[in-house]
Amino acid sequence: MKSFRRNTLRTLFAAPLAVLVTAAAAFGQGVIIPIDPIPLPRPIIRPRPQPVPQATYKIKELAVNARIEDQVARVQVSQSFVNTGSRQMEVVFVFPLPYDGAVDKLTFMVDGKEYEAELLDAKKAREIYEGFLRRNKDPALLEWMGTGMFKTSVFPVPAGAERTVTLRYSQLLPKQGKLTDFLFPLANARYTAEKVQKVVFDLTINCSENIKSVYSPTHAINVKRPSKTLAKVTFEEKNSVPTSDFRVFFDVNQKDLGASVISYKPEKGEDGFLLMLASPPVKAPDAERPKKTVILVLDRSGSMSGKKIEQAKGALKHVLDNLREGDMFNIVAYDSEIESFKPELEKYNDKTRKEALGFVEGIYAGGATNIDGALKVALGMLKDKTRPNYVLFLTDGLPTAGETKELQIVENARDRNEIGARVISFGVGYDVNARLLDRLSRELKGKSVFVRPNEDIEEHVATLYNSISSPVMTDVEVAFEFDDRAAEKGKNVNRVYPKEVHDLFEGEQLVIVGRYQDAGNAKVKITGKIGGERKKFDFPCELVEKSGDSSHAFVEKLWATRRIGEIIDQIDLNGKNDELMKELVSLSTKHGILTPYTSFLADDTGDVKELADARRGRGIAFDRAGEALDRLDADVSGIAGNAQRAAKNALREAAQAPAASGGGYGGGPTYRDIDSNEEKAAEGVRQLAEGEALYKRGKQWIAQNATDVDLEKDADKIETVERFTEEYFQLARDNTRTENAILAQQQPGEELIVRLRGQVYRIR
Repeated sequence: MKSFRRNTLRTLFAAPLAVLVTAAAAFGQGVIIPIDPIPLPRPIIRPRPQPVPQATYKIKELAVNARIEDQVARVQVSQSFVNTGSRQMEVVFVFPLPYDGAVDKLTFMVDGKEYEAELLDAKKAREIYEGFLRRNKDPALLEWMGTGMFKTSVFPVPAGAERTVTLRYSQLLPKQGKLTDFLFPLANARYTAEKVQKVVFDLTINCSENIKSVYSPTHAINVKRPSKTLAKVTFEEKNSVPTSDFRVFFDVNQKDLGASVISYKPEKGEDGFLLMLASPPVKAPDAERPKKTVILVLDRSGSMSGKKIEQAKGALKHVLDNLREGDMFNIVAYDSEIESFKPELEKYNDKTRKEALGFVEGIYAGGATNIDGALKVALGMLKDKTRPNYVLFLTDGLPTAGETKELQIVENARDRNEIGARVISFGVGYDVNARLLDRLSRELKGKSVFVRPNEDIEEHVATLYNSISSPVMTDVEVAFEFDDRAAEKGKNVNRVYPKEVHDLFEGEQLVIVGRYQDAGNAKVKITGKIGGERKKFDFPCELVEKSGDSSHAFVEKLWATRRIGEIIDQIDLNGKNDELMKELVSLSTKHGILTPYTSFLADDTGDVKELADARRGRGIAFDRAGEALDRLDADVSGIAGNAQRAAKNALREAAQAPAASGGGYGGGPTYRDIDSNEEKAAEGVRQLAEGEALYKRGKQWIAQNATDVDLEKDADKIETVERFTEEYFQLARDNTRTENAILAQQQPGEELIVRLRGQVYRIR
């Protein structure tokens, strides 16, 4: 997150009291407002021109602690900021409310001294916001104009001094069914001029019913579950800029398996989007876990010598130290020859663990790479269908011994996998056949992980194994049922991702997204094996006919992210397809989700017509995407082959939609560069959390909803509005929060083209 853009504190003699904003008027949890300290009445003075001292500050730390009891949140916010200017600042502090009218019991402290804070309704708050905006010409608060706020009295901050602002309030959280929503305003901080040194969230959720899913669509949170009714949520970032509001959903349910559905449908008559959260039961630390089978398959070919083989051996030791009594296991080491720890599966106990560790110590690197032979031996050991079976397969190279044809290796493995084991592939370094590993994971119900040369193999293997070490439900199937839907209309829910779930693990949260056609009441049915016995769980859900606002627009954006990953995967495995390419370009354009094949959208030297073509998935945009996609077939291995598969899988498995970006210090969204395998920022694109996107062409920023406008031919239909005039603020009053968020992206000196309620505006 970033601290704030620096503005000069101006002395306004005409105003009785000038309320000015530095640092773009916004940061994490609130806004610091410097007040002109010159007393009134003021004499008429004609001084010589002098440099005006700057009023600037930076944010050191933002810490949010919240305790949530069922539906009531008690929140404490502490922010440390430093006056980095050369003069004392007299400031007030304002805070946009997460939900209008939902906050009470407010306490405001500055370095331990309590200050008066006034709670304002939406109308009064809007007037104050407009006053800040008119004076400072900065739209940072624009998207909060529809909600209330609270404002403090004036307090001083000497030059160079540090102040800690502490805010406490209670909040009634909105609830839909059994799903509760916690929101904290952070997005305004994209206007900061420096990075915030530290941002910390610590939430304790304590409910009278069992807590099931705990999910954030905005941040990669850490969740711990000490008991069935208690959850601890933490998040920490250093030297960063918050660009999306912090949001957490949680649901409660007395059933062993909990599930909730969030739906979003922007327009009647169009497809809606749904997100389903499901979590298996939280077990006590001493509870018995289901027995499983794990086979570790290690490449010991010559290319693995040195640091790689030592890290790989460390990874095997981690798994061996974390198996449980009753698990079955074995180790297969391969180069051109295949060697097993034991001829058959072994039952895990202290004796076999020590013997296996000794076998691992004796592994050395040398020889060719017989991938087909290693998989044949490993899969041939698996006979028991009643327990979960996992093969952890590690390689750093191309198949050079035995069967070497990619498709034949995959076909052989599929035929030998008679009991449906999950094969999890680890590609180490850049010499692997990345497409082969992806094919194996697809056909054998697993996943593929790519480890770069500078990354730790042991860390990757340990992290993934820890996540799958306790399967709770296996052979999982998810279905949506509608009692009154005619059979001839086909499935109401379609394009669901992931396509197959397979297993649910303890501590894991299942996140499923999909599209739906018709609104109404439905039933989610989840079936799977628990302890070898088939179980079924039903959950009611409602799919909305039209969403009243954009608060759940993240569902569509997350669906689009996974759909883009799925499209790239289909092209990778089956070859290019015009329809898929058009859909890829269109989805990327609509949501500003950049890929290695649509990064050209951020080229601000391009033509506006290209954006219109991209929106329709045709023309120059289509051709450029096609040329880039040719590399999927050409780059099977090497840096480019690894980068493309890693980028594809990140999209397919995304738990959160790409973070909002743009405006100020934060830059644009990122994408993975094919040739360097590094993340790059796209300065010519800005994203909003609600799924909207803006594209830069020259000095103009064009909202996605106006990319079909011909700026020359349709010039007489475009209405021009000057920023911060009465006409501008009337637009803002009529806008939704999403529409104002688009306006808030505009920076000084820029021109914005946007469509609002059917009319195209040029705002300058």
